[in-house]
Amino acid sequence: MSAVLITGASRGIGAATARLFAQKGWDVAINYNKSEGAAKALAEELTGLGVRACAIGADVSDPAQAAGLVERAVAQLGGLDALVCNAGVALPQQLVTDTTDAQWRQVFSTNVDGAFYTIRAATPHFVRAKAGRIVTLSSMWGMTGGSCEVAYSASKGAVIAMTRALAKELGPSGVAVNCVSPGVIATDMNAHLDEQSMEQLRQEIPLERLGTPEDVAAAIWFLCAEAPFVTGQVLSCCGGMVI
Repeated sequence: MSAVLITGASRGIGAATARLFAQKGWDVAINYNKSEGAAKALAEELTGLGVRACAIGADVSDPAQAAGLVERAVAQLGGLDALVCNAGVALPQQLVTDTTDAQWRQVFSTNVDGAFYTIRAATPHFVRAKAGRIVTLSSMWGMTGGSCEVAYSASKGAVIAMTRALAKELGPSGVAVNCVSPGVIATDMNAHLDEQSMEQLRQEIPLERLGTPEDVAAAIWFLCAEAPFVTGQVLSCCGGMVI
């Protein structure tokens, strides 16, 4: 049976991804930082599907905690076949001149450092096995840049560059590294937007609807389980908003 570690998996895209992998028969390690109750409830739910599931607390922006997360996931699941770097944070829309040093570091420490630390810890396991799948999460703003989203856009652009570099580095070891780039998804990260703003965004999407966490989970599953000859790619999951 295959096993996956998903960071930031207590809710939203991460939780939807955990459910999909479990439904497909994979064992799942659910990482959380603060939402312990939600993560443990999800692990119990997935265990009911007949797979192994565990909730592991760790702040991936801390290199020691990220390394410990990977080791605990490997120990509890008996190995690791895929890593999904989903943990991320965003700021309210604001001018670059209103973005503080602390806010800049907060976004980069989770979105970029957290992915790097977790991948660095997981890579030896994949290289030894001569197999593995890594999927990072960027954003359409990481591809195009977003006005009043400088810190978030920059961090997600860095994730794309890191993904492409890793694909070249790890390809000879049989490890595929890809990125999913969501558009406007109905999650807590967009909860600060009012109904009018969300409707305006919906009208800009060719498929004329907002994305769901399940839409993104399907893209992640594809790259982990159904696309063995795909690596170094950015799969845009935005309903056609970025073409």
